[in-house]
Amino acid sequence: QVQLVESGGGLVQAGGSLRLSCAASGRTFSGSRMGWFRQAPGKEREFVAAITWSGGSTYYKDSVKGRFTISRDTAKNTMYLQMNSLKPEDTAVYYCAVQTVYGSPWSTSESYEYWGQGTQVTVSS
Repeated sequence: QVQLVESGGGLVQAGGSLRLSCAASGRTFSGSRMGWFRQAPGKEREFVAAITWSGGSTYYKDSVKGRFTISRDTAKNTMYLQMNSLKPEDTAVYYCAVQTVYGSPWSTSESYEYWGQGTQVTVSS
């Protein structure tokens, strides 16, 4: 059974940084993509970034390019999201997710099969 556990959220001032972690277990992730999504109050869940587990190719939402960096440590089965220059509009619950079907779209939440419980990120102005 796949388990994804996020950590690292919290309260930070605008311009600050946070690093989110997603510890994954329960299967071999080779060939999978892992992604970060976020959901703000009253809004739909949106794609943030994704990475291929084996090769490390990355893909970002335009509004976070240059500020956020996604990475993974295959030895630790952990994915990260380094978030710099945070803005109040980055406030949301952040979720990690796993996509196992080859060729699925990078950024649609429906194409990800497994999800973590989420971690709150709050950026104050």
